[in-house]
Amino acid sequence: MRLQLMTWPAVEAYLKDSTGIIIPIGSTEQHGPNGYIGTDALCPEFLADGIAEATGALVAPTISTGMAQHHLGFPGSVTLRPSTLMAVVQDTVNSLSRHGFDRFFFLNGHGGNIATVTAAFSEIYAESSLGTAGHNRPPVRCKMQNWWDCKGVRALSKELFGDAEGGHATPSEVSLTYYAYPDHIPEAKIDPPIAPTGPIYDADDYRRRFPDGRIGSDPSLASVEAGEKLYRAAVDDIAEKYRAFLTAD
Repeated sequence: MRLQLMTWPAVEAYLKDSTGIIIPIGSTEQHGPNGYIGTDALCPEFLADGIAEATGALVAPTISTGMAQHHLGFPGSVTLRPSTLMAVVQDTVNSLSRHGFDRFFFLNGHGGNIATVTAAFSEIYAESSLGTAGHNRPPVRCKMQNWWDCKGVRALSKELFGDAEGGHATPSEVSLTYYAYPDHIPEAKIDPPIAPTGPIYDADDYRRRFPDGRIGSDPSLASVEAGEKLYRAAVDDIAEKYRAFLTAD
């Protein structure tokens, strides 16, 4: 169930049975020569629908822009400052908690979001500890789950791609988006097959180190078939994690 496609009475009815919600969060950034710019938002959004079907969860609007300043050397990339993304996360949680939601499961598609979103959670908890939270906000719990960080997904990525998985513009994430959007698959030359690796600093330095945007990966191995396998593994693993989050003390 998507929040955008529901009426307010339907949301009110949902809250009588569950106070949990899945919030896909990602980024709008380059993913090499053959990856969609929306990859990091499209992956958690696509998976969230499958998890919702398996668990009955409600899915919030995707936070599609993340902390991606290091990708700005490539056309189409968009970033939020860490402080801005923190405010977006806090305002989203505070808005929904006003209505009675208290379990916020952030399904993440972008490694660059991890530190910022974790800091936002700390700010949210600090509001409760310092007594500055709204009087109508219930005690809340927040969890961030990286979609790729599941036992089944990790095993499958290793089996399918081995060392060619890399760290950015990976064949796993590209495969998942190809499965979700097969009509948009581009033709692109990948050279060298395995991209270089190294540290990440500002946008100009990133473009110098990684000229085509990839880090340690060979996304030419991506396929719709691999994407379907990864989708099923991720939905199974994350649905279980979501159920556990709802019932955890």
